[in-house]
Amino acid sequence: MAMVPQACACETATVNRKQQTKRIVANYDEIPAALYDGTACYDEVAPPQSERTKMAKVKLDLASLDPDGMTGKADAIKTAMTGNANFPTPNPPLATLGTDNTTAKTKVSAQKNAQLAAKQATTDRDAALDVVANDLTLLAAYVENASGGDREKILSSGMDVKSDRTILMALDRAIILALSVGKNPGEVQVKWQPVSGAKSYQVQYCVDPITDAGWKDAPPSSDRKTLLTGLTSGAKVWVQVRAIAKDNLGPWSEPSNIIVP
Repeated sequence: MAMVPQACACETATVNRKQQTKRIVANYDEIPAALYDGTACYDEVAPPQSERTKMAKVKLDLASLDPDGMTGKADAIKTAMTGNANFPTPNPPLATLGTDNTTAKTKVSAQKNAQLAAKQATTDRDAALDVVANDLTLLAAYVENASGGDREKILSSGMDVKSDRTILMALDRAIILALSVGKNPGEVQVKWQPVSGAKSYQVQYCVDPITDAGWKDAPPSSDRKTLLTGLTSGAKVWVQVRAIAKDNLGPWSEPSNIIVP
């Protein structure tokens, strides 16, 4: 009986290693998509950015709204969310939003009314200050006239004295051109010749007979005429005018008289 030669141990080991290698390679190739790091398949293609889902964000843009726009937006949102199944439990509750927005609208309305009142108050204030400024201007003219230009007397009135360096421009005496009756009872129209350098004119009237205490100031005029009103019909009234410059007062005109209509 023929003897079958036995493979040596080293040959057997070589064959086993070759078979094992073949199995490993075969198993690797059989996997349709090899895993990278045990999770994601390294040979799979990621979806494009445009296909990925993005979360939308709410835009209120409250900083761009005026008070009425803010309360109007709150009303619109409250209306849209009332009974909206997408938002069953609003936080804060819509009732709270409604109450807060009503309060805000009340405050906005109050601020508007206060703003209008402040504007009117400013107008009234300026008008009152104009009257005071006119009183002070006329009073300054009186102080200059009564003091005879005496520095100490002027200072005693509480008024300041202008610098001695100021050169006063002499003003000519005003000349009354005409006294005429107005369109209504108790009115007298006064016209005078303009004085060079004058910025405005001071007009005074006095019911006959003339006395120092009887002269009354009419509103100053920047024109060459003025209308006296509220005079007593039938009374004889004397009128005088003088020019006023920034730093100087002209002499009084000669008084003229008229019977008030």
